[in-house]
Amino acid sequence: MKKDKRVYISIFWIVLGAVLAVMQFGPQHDSYWSGLGIALLAVGVLQLARRIKYHSNEQYRENVDTQNSDERNRFLSGRAWAWAGYLYVMFGAVAIIALQIAGQREISQTISFTVCALLILYWVSYLFLRRKY
Repeated sequence: MKKDKRVYISIFWIVLGAVLAVMQFGPQHDSYWSGLGIALLAVGVLQLARRIKYHSNEQYRENVDTQNSDERNRFLSGRAWAWAGYLYVMFGAVAIIALQIAGQREISQTISFTVCALLILYWVSYLFLRRKY
């Protein structure tokens, strides 16, 4: 297998996940970090298995390369991101109002900040892309 930086990144996720998972047995037990470690470990293993399959299976490599370079897939991916962002803003707006009515002001404010940050990112991206294209 030729050098592939994604393999090294996968190994990094595996090592980091293992370290965080082992921290569960330390003096300051926190299930958040051990859960995150197990998740990172699983992601690293799955990514590594996928990269090994990519390098060892010619048919799989051709399918992946075609899928990654296909114009239709790129268009669909862009549209899916656009829909996801739009729906997040809409669901977030409804959740903000519902949580305010329910008296959950802190959670409502947190969602407000994330919706605001997403809208600012959208605006900055729009300005950048308008200049570029």
